[in-house]
Amino acid sequence: MIESNVAEKLRYVCFIFMYMLPKIPRLLFFAAMVILCSCKGGNKQTLFTLQDNEAIGINFINQLNDQDRTNVFTYRNYYNGGGVAIGDVNNDGLNDVYLTSNMGGNQLYINKGNWKFENVTDRAGVKGTKYWSTGATMVDINGDGWLDIYVCHSGNAHGKEKGNELFINQHDGTFKEEAEKYGLVDNGLSTQAIFFDYDNDGDLDCFVLNNSFRPIESFDFSKNLRAVVDELGGARLYRNDGGHFTNVTKQAGIYSSDIGFGLGVSVADINQDGYPDIYVSNDFFERDYLYINQKNGTFKEEIQNVAGHLSLASMGSDIADINNDGRYDIFTTEMLPEGDKRLKKMTSFESYDVIKAKQRDGYYNQYMQNCLQIGNADGTFSETAFYSGVAATDWSWGALMFDMDNDGWKDIFVSNGIYKDLTDQDYIEFLGNRDNMAKIAEGRKKFDYKDFTDKMASTPLSNYAYLNNHNLTFTNKSADFGLDKPAFSNGSAYADLDNDGDNDLIVNNENSPVYVYKNNADKSGNHYIRIKLKGSGLNTSGIGATVKVFMKGTSVLYYNQPTRGFESCTAPNLLTIGIGKNTIADSVQLIWPGGNYQLIKNVKADSAYTFQQTNAHLKYNWDKPTAKTLFADVTKAIFDSIPKHREDDFIDFDNERLMLQMLSTENPYMAAADVNGDGLTDFYFGSSKNSFAAIYIQQKDGRFKQTIPADFAKQEYIENAGAVFGDFDGDGDQDLIIGVGGNADEAETPVYTPRFFVNDGRGNFTRDAGRTLPAAVNASVIVAADYDGDGKPDLFIGGRSVPGLYGCYPKSYVFHNDGNGHFTDVSKQVLGADTKLGMVTAAKWVDIDKNGSPDLIVAGNWMGIRIFKNNKGKFTEDKQLNNYKGWWSSLEVADVDGDGNLDIIGGNIGLNSKFKASFTQPMEIHIKDFDNNGTKECVTSMYKSDGVNYVFHMKPDLVGQMPILKKRFLRYVDYAGKPFNEVFTNDMLDGAETHQMNFLASAVFFNKGGKFTCKPLPADAQLSMVNTILCDDIGNTGSTEIILGGNFYGFKPEVGRLDANRGLVYRYAKNGFVYSPAAVTGLDLNGQVRSSLTIKNSKGSKYYLFGINDQPLKAYELR
Repeated sequence: MIESNVAEKLRYVCFIFMYMLPKIPRLLFFAAMVILCSCKGGNKQTLFTLQDNEAIGINFINQLNDQDRTNVFTYRNYYNGGGVAIGDVNNDGLNDVYLTSNMGGNQLYINKGNWKFENVTDRAGVKGTKYWSTGATMVDINGDGWLDIYVCHSGNAHGKEKGNELFINQHDGTFKEEAEKYGLVDNGLSTQAIFFDYDNDGDLDCFVLNNSFRPIESFDFSKNLRAVVDELGGARLYRNDGGHFTNVTKQAGIYSSDIGFGLGVSVADINQDGYPDIYVSNDFFERDYLYINQKNGTFKEEIQNVAGHLSLASMGSDIADINNDGRYDIFTTEMLPEGDKRLKKMTSFESYDVIKAKQRDGYYNQYMQNCLQIGNADGTFSETAFYSGVAATDWSWGALMFDMDNDGWKDIFVSNGIYKDLTDQDYIEFLGNRDNMAKIAEGRKKFDYKDFTDKMASTPLSNYAYLNNHNLTFTNKSADFGLDKPAFSNGSAYADLDNDGDNDLIVNNENSPVYVYKNNADKSGNHYIRIKLKGSGLNTSGIGATVKVFMKGTSVLYYNQPTRGFESCTAPNLLTIGIGKNTIADSVQLIWPGGNYQLIKNVKADSAYTFQQTNAHLKYNWDKPTAKTLFADVTKAIFDSIPKHREDDFIDFDNERLMLQMLSTENPYMAAADVNGDGLTDFYFGSSKNSFAAIYIQQKDGRFKQTIPADFAKQEYIENAGAVFGDFDGDGDQDLIIGVGGNADEAETPVYTPRFFVNDGRGNFTRDAGRTLPAAVNASVIVAADYDGDGKPDLFIGGRSVPGLYGCYPKSYVFHNDGNGHFTDVSKQVLGADTKLGMVTAAKWVDIDKNGSPDLIVAGNWMGIRIFKNNKGKFTEDKQLNNYKGWWSSLEVADVDGDGNLDIIGGNIGLNSKFKASFTQPMEIHIKDFDNNGTKECVTSMYKSDGVNYVFHMKPDLVGQMPILKKRFLRYVDYAGKPFNEVFTNDMLDGAETHQMNFLASAVFFNKGGKFTCKPLPADAQLSMVNTILCDDIGNTGSTEIILGGNFYGFKPEVGRLDANRGLVYRYAKNGFVYSPAAVTGLDLNGQVRSSLTIKNSKGSKYYLFGINDQPLKAYELR
């Protein structure tokens, strides 16, 4: 599609402006331009040594030359770059290298040994005749034992000019192009192809990943476009039918649509059932696809059922077992910059409204970040990129998970860079200049793509190398590994090029020489095992084979699939597996496609082993034993009408542009009591605005019957908050007090007054407007206890926020009950002169010091855990935990370690978000009327990896809220990278209300005779916010188990969302926490779990109830 007139060219210019706004979120990164330890000339030996191109004979450059026909304005993927394919094409025992070029010829280099390569492209006949080569794969497609080369093509091309090519190895150093003969021309706009035996019939089938050419602004997002077939952009699945490939895309259930923007494709047996599955990473607005093989020639797309969120504009992808737990994990790259300067200069984020609309229209939960999806035993994934430290690597392409240092743990390599800064925000504003556009449209100014291109900056970026710390976290070792030389890197692949037992690395760059790195892990003291696979039949490389290496109580898992990352492939039949300091592996198990396997024991390190499929006579059993779980889901069994919470459509950010979290989505709250005096426990289920709260009465058979008191129905205009039962009026039954929250109404108005509902003794509730609590506060939690020993339940009401003034501490209240349900405010007597405790989310009355009087423990956001010790009605504050200032969302008190003392369990935001804080580098929030317009603003600051404190907010939000700053920061470059104290000076901060967060982990504070010791919960508990905690001896072991429910979706889009908690169970034993996974417990608490209850049922067992925002309640019972 060559644009032939100014108007059409203008459309592409406008596209850059219109489309890149949402895409900008993808643009990311921090240009790490410091070359600390170059492999040459330095005193420090790096893990990788960059080879001299001239010396080794690989002089390849993927050179782009702008042309009228092909440039970034006529071809959207102009800067996507070329790929790398590695394999032994001449069967001499050395891996050779094939590199693709977009505008020049592809090149094949034969490995001559001793780091010498010979360019044999012309003699071999593999340069290619088609336009714009992209991905390349080496594969023995015809089963003759010699590797062939399949090359994908794309670009701004016509008809067969972009058809893919297949070079068949002639066994004499030459190749013959036979794509048409095999049925694999595929004239689509191809990114990469992957070969695998999806039907387990012994030959290799082919999946071709294409990328739609259609302009982004032309789509109607509200329509389901996945069924609209695109002959150019849609992906294809080709079945190998005796050496000729048949297009079976539609009947196999593969999307081949107008919105298929495929950039990465990976294959592995993700669910480990013996059949390969497919992961496709899609650019732009379309979600990624996970195709689960149905073992009958078809696939089922399952991504929304197993993953909580995805990369927004996914680029490359890889599948491997990154944490050595025997399950496959998925890594996708995106464009989020690490450093503040490029983040704020190169990036913009979609609004919350747009995100919600796209979610509603089926594009799922996508955010600008790399995603590391950790596989769980129940088939779901927990996304951990921020916890793992690999979320932000700028404009990233290649995603490779491989063991760089041979320590037995796979590391992560990311190739980076785009030749022109397409999403520079200042440049986009230049493109969007109305005068410029009008002149071009009216013909008064000639559209010159060179003029527009020249105005774009060109910033080479460092690639990223992350060392696996063996605990689900990674450390950026790009400089230490010698991999930080800036460039514009695209495809990359690894293989052992010198047969020394470690994986070397090749990176294809745009407009600069290819990087060829020698790996020096052979000098690290770590050991390896080299495994060569010889498959039978037509799959001679054993593609799809599973390799498990067992050693000293641990194991490593490999899947033999050479196509990985972006446009690239590794050696097809040779695996180099690091085993650390072990000199012997206990055993190696190799499972071939089709299910036969073989096992060898006492495997000596630093040796090569050949596995032949003809020697595999044992049959592997892929069936997984189905053990009985601890809990059974009884939701449907005990409810005729399942309680379901319905969230309203209020969006906090529309009122407060700089707040980072929604406060209006914290329902449903729950409370339990025997409301009708029949000896059975009933419960209250709260509601948001425009829906009804309800009481659920337990029946004699253990089922529940819903009742909605008439006065509940009259309250639909309010957002219910914390609720508590108690005999507040002294008549012997359980009354109900409900707080009001939601953050939507004006602060301190009567709508926030708590509601008192009198019980008639039979479970019928009527609001008593005469019994009011003078506390017009946006409430969170209400808890009752007889704090003064007079036999009457008193109240604590926690203030959640001051609506319209996020970050300001609201008042919290303590009320003394006279026994008739009339309450007196005694807040200052109990809490001290300052009753603004914090943004309270949780509170407990409990006798923590065992003196016979209930103490008060309070926690919340931007505050510490506050303990008010009670001595016969007289309170003093114990400030031990005040300095643990967190994003506390829940509290529970129990004897976790069995020493007879009550410990405090605090549910926090966790360590898997963009927010980072420590005692030395806290996050801060400052609230003040900075622009003197009569309205206070909140400004958040956070330290980044460079140790500098920055304003958290993006320029449009900050300047939009405070136009007074516009003159100082007229351009994005003026604001980007500015430390906080240069944006907000001390004079500006004078008089501001300031709060900190310095501790974000969920933790147990162990009570050692009145002194508390903090112990963070294990990694799984830090992957999401913990909103509710239950403690019980569920295993009848005499010890206390901790059940955690959580997740939170209501952050601004630049923050992302927390969704990795599907119900966690821990037990404390021998100074450590023992985790029970979902596959053992049976809990499936997907969603934003807000509340929980333990209720004894009529059968003598217990129900465990979980209230989930905007979803039905879930109920479990111990088996």
